[in-house]
Amino acid sequence: MTARTEPVAGSVMSYVYAVGRAGTPLEAALTGLPGLEGTPLRAVRAGDLVAVVSSVPSASYGTEGVKARMEDLDRLEVMARTHHAVVEAAYEHATVLPMRLVTVYLDDGRVREMLNEREPEFSPLLARLEGHVELGVKVYADPREAVAVGSRDAAETTAAGPGRAYLQRRRAHQQNHRETYRAAGVVASEVPARVAEIARAHVTHRPQQGDLAQAAGENIVNDAYLVRATQADAFRAALTGLADGVPGVRVDITGPWAPYSFATPPAPGGGEPR
Repeated sequence: MTARTEPVAGSVMSYVYAVGRAGTPLEAALTGLPGLEGTPLRAVRAGDLVAVVSSVPSASYGTEGVKARMEDLDRLEVMARTHHAVVEAAYEHATVLPMRLVTVYLDDGRVREMLNEREPEFSPLLARLEGHVELGVKVYADPREAVAVGSRDAAETTAAGPGRAYLQRRRAHQQNHRETYRAAGVVASEVPARVAEIARAHVTHRPQQGDLAQAAGENIVNDAYLVRATQADAFRAALTGLADGVPGVRVDITGPWAPYSFATPPAPGGGEPR
């Protein structure tokens, strides 16, 4: 976020969620729907571009207010969810460029200046993304599942005594742990080739960890693919069964989403408040 001057106490600022083309259904579809703080969304137009905007209190979204929000995880989650929901709603009606979280300007006039200044950047991006969606591919390794499978197999194929069975389980645990990650790597390496004729672009993200990794197992691959909306089903079909018969390895396909990984423009001037 950036500001050329500080907002006046008690005033409101313009929060920008996304940018699209003027003259699309976007301008009318979202007008009046709630954004952050429950204030209605509106369209701010400049030339051939339009921004999806809502008013937010400067006390909460100025420099100090945003700093406090970033330190409050509950408030930050609400803000992020609302921002994302508005972008997704916008993308249902038109191709848009999702803006970064907390993209705030002093007023609508500054938003129009931004649209005019960045039109040479935004217009080619919008043209490139027209008719496309983002699909996520996550590969998980879960050695516990592989160990369970190996233990069941061992129990079914041997009639060993307790001591020998214990050693077999330990060896199976160690071997399955190594094999699970090795197998997950092999599965992940096959993804790009399977979707090469379908995906238009590919971005590698950091694997999700901690609270972000809600699924079972360890996320070892967290990639995003840009795909024509009409080929989303073909993309999924190309990856169907990729991890079948590989204990402890799972492939999850998420989306379709608005193409965050391919559309979010870099913050101007290094990302200060405007």
